[in-house]
Amino acid sequence: MTKMLKDMTRTLFEKIIDREIPAQIRYEDADFIAFDDISPRAPIHVLLVPKKPYATLEEVPESESAFYGQLIQTARKVAQQLGIADNYKLFMNVGQRVQSVAHLHLHIMGGWGKEKTLQDLDRSEAALVNDSGTSRE
Repeated sequence: MTKMLKDMTRTLFEKIIDREIPAQIRYEDADFIAFDDISPRAPIHVLLVPKKPYATLEEVPESESAFYGQLIQTARKVAQQLGIADNYKLFMNVGQRVQSVAHLHLHIMGGWGKEKTLQDLDRSEAALVNDSGTSRE
């Protein structure tokens, strides 16, 4: 496959994962990456994206049922890291008619009633954390 054709079949999220497109990354481990939504609908709005390129939730094989728990546990970690663990919501669109990007992703939204938004967080508050909990800055 030519590079041009390969690039045409890769999603925006795969290009962010591969650092080909810039994004404000808030969390990353071996299996997931979380970054700011480009059109936030809350003071804090990040997308949690698995590194495996599932187009939708329906593509996750039943044999990988542990994925669902891992997704939610990782969302909890991200919410804690962003200081919104006491008040946030998770949602996911499933299917081409409602997904803006054909790569499974979970929206993590919060920050209502807080004086800070993601853009206001300093580097220590928004430090990238890998799966061992250490800073990746």
